[in-house]
Amino acid sequence: MTSMLWFLLGAFIFFIFLALLVVAGLKAPQASDPIADRLAEFSYRDEMLSLEEIELSQSFYERIVLPFFNRIGQLASKFTPQATLESTRRRLETAGNPMQMDPAFFLALRFILAILFGGLILSLYIISNRDMGQGLGLSVLFTVIGFVFPDMWLSGRIKSRQKAVFRAMPDALDLLTICVEAGLGFDAAMSRVHDKWENDLALELGRVIQEIRLGKLRRDALRDMSDRLDVSEMTSFVAAVIQSEQLGVSMAKVLRIQSDQMRVRRRQMAEEEAHKAPIKMVFPIALLIFPSILMILLGPAAMLLITSPMGALFR
Repeated sequence: MTSMLWFLLGAFIFFIFLALLVVAGLKAPQASDPIADRLAEFSYRDEMLSLEEIELSQSFYERIVLPFFNRIGQLASKFTPQATLESTRRRLETAGNPMQMDPAFFLALRFILAILFGGLILSLYIISNRDMGQGLGLSVLFTVIGFVFPDMWLSGRIKSRQKAVFRAMPDALDLLTICVEAGLGFDAAMSRVHDKWENDLALELGRVIQEIRLGKLRRDALRDMSDRLDVSEMTSFVAAVIQSEQLGVSMAKVLRIQSDQMRVRRRQMAEEEAHKAPIKMVFPIALLIFPSILMILLGPAAMLLITSPMGALFR
C-alpha cells in the first residue's frame, strides 16, 4: 500500500508539472518573428552578438517551453493521420496561432489534459479512501472535459478573431479607398493600413505584403489571406479585387463600393444583435432577477401571514 501511495504521489507531481507548463504556454504573449527581431537588433547595434547571447536574450517560453512542446508535437505527428494534421493546422492559422503551436502538439495536448484532469481526480479519491464509484464517474467526466477543452478554446479564438476582422474591415476599406484615390498603389495602401493599426486584419495585410515582396503573386497572397481568415465578407472583397485587377476596372471605384457594402453589412449585423438581445435577456430575468424581486416583495407579506392566526392553516 505504501508503494502505491508513493506511485500516486509521483504521478500527482508529474501532472502538476505538466499543468504548470500548459498554464505557462496559455498565458505566454504572442511570439514574434525571431528572424525579424534579430535583424532589427543587428541593425541597431554596432557590436556583433554571439549565439549564446542571442539565445539568452530570449524569454523562458521561447527557450524552454516552446521547444519542449514542439518536440512532443513531432513525436505525436508520427501517429497522427495527415488529414487530421492538415485540418488542425488550418484551424490554428484561422485562430492566428497565438502560441505558435505545432498541429501535432495541439492534438497531443488534448490527450495530455484529459489524462491530467482525470488522473488528478482519481488520485485524490484513491488517497482519501472515498467511494471509488463516485471517483471513477468524476474522473471520466473530467477526462472528457480535459479532452474537449483545447478544442473549445480554439473555437472561441477563431470566432473572436473572425469577429474582430469583420469589425475592422469597414475602417480598413475606407483607408484603402482614400489612399488609392490619393494616387497610391494597392500594395502601398495595404502597407499604410498595416502601419496605422495593430489589429488582426492589419497583421494579415502585412503578411500579404511580405509574401508579395518574396515573389508570390498578389492574387495568390490575397486568396491565402481569405482562406486563413475564413470570413465570408473578406472572401467577397478579395474576389472583387482580383476580378477588378483582371478586367482592368478602376480599383478606387471597386474599393468604394466594397466599403459602402461593408458599412451596410455591419449596420445590419448590429441591428440583428440588437433584436436578439430581448430574447437573450429572458433567461437571466426569469431565473435570477424575477425570483429576487418576488422574494423582496412577497417575503414580508409571507412572514406576516405565517405569524398571523391564519398562518395556522398552513402549518
